[in-house]
Amino acid sequence: MVTSLPKQTGNYDMKPKKFIVWLFVVSSTIMFGGWTSYYLVFSGSKGKGHGLVLPDVFIYSTLVLLASSVCLFLASRARHKSTSLQKRYLLLTILLGLVFAYLQYSAWAQMSLGGAYFINNNAGISMIYVFTLFHSLHIIAGLGLIISAFFGAGKVSAERNGYRMEIASIFWHFIDILWIYLYVFLLLNR
Repeated sequence: MVTSLPKQTGNYDMKPKKFIVWLFVVSSTIMFGGWTSYYLVFSGSKGKGHGLVLPDVFIYSTLVLLASSVCLFLASRARHKSTSLQKRYLLLTILLGLVFAYLQYSAWAQMSLGGAYFINNNAGISMIYVFTLFHSLHIIAGLGLIISAFFGAGKVSAERNGYRMEIASIFWHFIDILWIYLYVFLLLNR
């Protein structure tokens, strides 16, 4: 008896993709949790933290990232009203994400100019670079999801557009919360 596969229509199930995003969020949380635990063990055994005054650029980048999350929230709300408004907010989110990445690079440059290099005799300073570098990689991945939502807005079904927005929102807001955690962690553990 030969069975045929059901014919695929334009209706794709996005739930597996949403599960993968949540799995990535959980695994990233575990990864950053492990690194912050290492940092605490290192600083406890040496009796010192990184000892740096963090660049002010980190404050500005935090504000930019918070603004980008607000824009993404507004884009998600706008998708029910106007595709063009949704796309404007998504574009603004993308631009703010790029500004955040540039500000992170500027912070690394300021740290290097101040003599705090990635390779040095204080692993606490090296961990600042590790935290911010891997967070920046997450920003790039999040921008990919937002760009996908941007180009899909108005071109895919409302249901699929909603899933794209939801996946991008879950990931982007996670990145936002993660950055706030890392920044506060680094401020408190000098």
